[in-house]
Amino acid sequence: MARILIGTATLQPGGGIAKVARLTARVLGEAGHDVRIVTYLDGVQQDGTFGAGGSRARFLLKTQWEGWRGDLCIYDSASLARVHPHWPRRPHVVWLHGAEAWEALRPSGLTALRRADRVLAVSQHSLLRFEALHGSLPAARVCSLGTEEDTPPQTATTAKEPLVLMVGRIDAEENYKGHDLTVDIWPSVVAALPEARLTIAGTGSGLPALQARIAASPVAASIDALGFVPSRALDDLWARAGLFAMPSRGEGFGLVYVEAMRHGVPVITSTQDAGQEVNVDGVTGACVDLSKPGTLAAAIIRLLGDPVLRTKMGRAAQARWLDQYRYSALRSRLLPLLEDLLPAKLRVSPQSGRGRDNHDGYSGEQDPQHRFQAG
Repeated sequence: MARILIGTATLQPGGGIAKVARLTARVLGEAGHDVRIVTYLDGVQQDGTFGAGGSRARFLLKTQWEGWRGDLCIYDSASLARVHPHWPRRPHVVWLHGAEAWEALRPSGLTALRRADRVLAVSQHSLLRFEALHGSLPAARVCSLGTEEDTPPQTATTAKEPLVLMVGRIDAEENYKGHDLTVDIWPSVVAALPEARLTIAGTGSGLPALQARIAASPVAASIDALGFVPSRALDDLWARAGLFAMPSRGEGFGLVYVEAMRHGVPVITSTQDAGQEVNVDGVTGACVDLSKPGTLAAAIIRLLGDPVLRTKMGRAAQARWLDQYRYSALRSRLLPLLEDLLPAKLRVSPQSGRGRDNHDGYSGEQDPQHRFQAG
């Protein structure tokens, strides 16, 4: 058993990076390791978790202390990895997610990534975009993500309503998820399919502007911007949705895509980000080229107007989630990428590392596209 530090900005629900930190802790804890978590923003201190409450000094001191005592350190971003103690020598791992490493990376963050013993890129797209801007990263490995669940929801995968669902943060400064674009093309969808509805779940600084945009649309009556939706109500939306669309330009992975697949809902992504790695065009949904006008509306109309096709793609999407993106699949990818940095005497046995959820004989085999290893 090893003592492992996880340094993260927050563990609070609502963000993809926080979810990855929780998943990392779960995988290692189930494998039998002693996991210590230090969060920068959270104030709660319990169950091996220390919250620095937004204090840089407290975060630095606690991570230095736990890092010095630990066998392995894991950070959820290059920014946080800057605090890693380099004496005595402790191996450390940094997650590389998306735009925060493509475009907003400071020189000190780049140095932190290059010093890391391993960098875990959440998609090949993220790694390639990073390397195009900053050069080769030999320590990088691709580890695609997965959901926190290992079983599908108790809902049928048959199409129910001509409802397009969007779920995601609505940020005024990072307006890349496609909310505006989808609202703008919605009149074309309604003209072809008068019963179609667009439901947007999510909140953020960009919500008021999006609501104003919807109010000005000639088909505003067919669009709902719900703001924050609690988990139980969101499950009801997933059960009703015939199609999920998030034509984003900047997803490093897109955990919401695999959540849609878990619910048996076909997905529309773009070809401009990592969505095309998760979503298989023509099989689990459609990947649209946003540089070509009309392609998004055409894809929505085609899938929304064909319940048989939606049902077929929804079942294929859930099958892909079962094979590639459920929790046990993520665990089978992640654990070997972390444990091989530990001394052999501290690694868990295969039996103790299997976890509690893997009760259905899943083999953990990976799709060839996830075997890419840089360097």
